[in-house]
Amino acid sequence: MAPVSFLLVDDLPENLLSLEALLRREDLTLLKARSGDEALELLLKHDVALALIDVQMPGLNGFELAELMRGNERTRRVPIIFVTAGSHSTERRFEGYEAGAVDFIQKPIEPDILRSKTDVFYELYRQRQEIAAQRDILQSQAEALQQADRRKDEFLAILAHELRNPLASIDGGLKLLGRNPSPESASRITTLMEGQLSHLVRLVDDLLDISRITQGKIELRRERFDLKDAVDAAIDFARPAMDAKGHVLAVTLPEEPLMLEADLVRITQCIANLLHNAAKYTPEGGDIALTGREEDGYCVIRVRDNGLGLPAHALARIFRPFQQEDDHLDYAQGGLGIGLGLVKQLVELHGGAIRVASPGAGHGSEFSLWLPLTADEALTPPAPARTERLVPSRGQGEKA
Repeated sequence: MAPVSFLLVDDLPENLLSLEALLRREDLTLLKARSGDEALELLLKHDVALALIDVQMPGLNGFELAELMRGNERTRRVPIIFVTAGSHSTERRFEGYEAGAVDFIQKPIEPDILRSKTDVFYELYRQRQEIAAQRDILQSQAEALQQADRRKDEFLAILAHELRNPLASIDGGLKLLGRNPSPESASRITTLMEGQLSHLVRLVDDLLDISRITQGKIELRRERFDLKDAVDAAIDFARPAMDAKGHVLAVTLPEEPLMLEADLVRITQCIANLLHNAAKYTPEGGDIALTGREEDGYCVIRVRDNGLGLPAHALARIFRPFQQEDDHLDYAQGGLGIGLGLVKQLVELHGGAIRVASPGAGHGSEFSLWLPLTADEALTPPAPARTERLVPSRGQGEKA
């Protein structure tokens, strides 16, 4: 919390020095003013827990300063203790209390009395700070709960939609097969149903993986394998999505084996998800490039496309589960926004990291996986620099 501030007002410098010496403590800022006008200037800039004001001052006296403070919304609730050198009549003291005083202290000042009285206001101000901080925390938590509730409702709506469509297609296909269609029609219907069933299985598998990771139930089955094995398997999984839109895939891998100690199935899953993501958000006939190589002792896998790209505000949230960019929903082709969040969590289970770079909407994007070559290595990958244009060259690598 911010330090507590007291305002000391006295026209004599030696009196201010005395008050400062008596009140000095940790986490207490003492603001000093030698006139009422200086005090008002300080009150415009600072919030104070207590004002100690000398009654007899040239210009604005203490009572007049207190009345001005009470007339201002910012300072009307500041406690005031008047410091006076002489005795005052009952009427004079009543005038001081009407001006806003909470107490009077006589000069010469008794140090213990001064500290005892000012400590009360110090603690009261600290308590108000704590209450305000707790209020802000509760408000933030309430907003987070409301947002989570909205995201849950949106997720359930999307999930219902994504499950209903393939189930409706499968149901329609079964009814058509029940009418004994021709062999050619039956084969076409069966192929359609298999595709919809694969989509359902992929959705359920992704949901189960997210749940297992959240509960800490995923165990990595590490083995040594060549990166090419994972890349080839991932391309097989993603090829139908790329072929459907006529994408050109360029693959560049080292000629020598690049050996990893990791879970082959999970790394294949991560690469396939990145390829699926690139296929979704790259228009027909677009380019997708996959590269893998060793950098600074790590295996770095990059998937780059010349598709829709990402605005700057989306880069920080793109890996959150169930997060989809609003402008890209028409290209999502089903799905729950799970894929990239799942990739992030699986890579981090390996001690790795995922990065994204994009020059902006309409200029493509690049996702990079940084994986330790062995399970014992610690990973501190550098953040990739923003590039001017992410368009893979058709003249490099192996076209697939």
